[in-house]
Amino acid sequence: MNSNTKFIFCALGIFVSYFYFGILQEKVTKGKYPVEVVQDDGTITEVNEKFTFSLALVFGQCFVSYLFAKGAVLIKGDPEDRSNGLTKLYGATSLTYLLGMVCSNMALQWVPYPTQVIGKSAKPIPVMLLGVLIGKKSYTLKKYFFVLLVVIGVVLFMYKDQANIKSNESSFGFGELLLIMSLTMDGLTGGMQEVMRAKPAKPTGEQMMLNMNFWSCIYVVLALVFTGDGLSFVAFAKRHPVVLFNIGMLSIAGAVGQHFIYIMVAQFGPLPVAIVTTTRKFVTVLASVVFFGNTLITRQWVAAMIVFGSLFLDAYYSKSGARPDKEIKK
Repeated sequence: MNSNTKFIFCALGIFVSYFYFGILQEKVTKGKYPVEVVQDDGTITEVNEKFTFSLALVFGQCFVSYLFAKGAVLIKGDPEDRSNGLTKLYGATSLTYLLGMVCSNMALQWVPYPTQVIGKSAKPIPVMLLGVLIGKKSYTLKKYFFVLLVVIGVVLFMYKDQANIKSNESSFGFGELLLIMSLTMDGLTGGMQEVMRAKPAKPTGEQMMLNMNFWSCIYVVLALVFTGDGLSFVAFAKRHPVVLFNIGMLSIAGAVGQHFIYIMVAQFGPLPVAIVTTTRKFVTVLASVVFFGNTLITRQWVAAMIVFGSLFLDAYYSKSGARPDKEIKK
């Protein structure tokens, strides 16, 4: 298939996979886990435990994604080892990727979910800037402008009016600082992925996914051992075996979505991936309007037109430009 068709196919794969992933994640993290507790007076009451094992959840995703990538490499039959000379880069990129995820999840302890979504919507900006500084990428002014419009559109769409914000919520605090750190880690990850793509032995999406998840598994296992969360999760899973099935299905959905992401990174670079994953959140909310009859205010309709208009213009000018590749290496 040609590059445009492949891009659309991968984008749809990301949308569908992570839509199902989000449903399962909600089921795992917000589900009810009843357990009987014997009180001091001898009576037995039933209470609901909370799932608090984010490290175990991340390990499940990384391990299944590693197996998925390993299988994809074997099926594809790629005899070339494209990880030569990239070991340190894979290790560093995996670390920044995990730190970005951890900072983003930790931020939810101090900021509401809509604030986290709005903050992470700016992801394409650090990915673009650090792609220039680290990955030695070069973009046209139009590209900068269209990416900025997409981010503005998503923020406008997700923005929560001041009247709906609690008066005791601080304007800036530790949660917002964690979001900034998460965005910085996202930018560093994108920049180092650009460096990978510039290497003579350019890795395929499957090779990149395989090595990134290999290192991620090592980091998460070390964290599980040192924090003691590994043993705690085993005890929790014994009490609630259904959580293993749900984590398994979630990890499979995440592995499929991640496969599409790494194919896009290898073929098109991390910036288009950041735009697609940012737009995915926006489209998910917009889909609720179409399928469930939720209403939008005028500001949100304007934001929708900004996002889709910016994406259309970016695709149009990228395709019709005089140079075959607008994003040229320096």
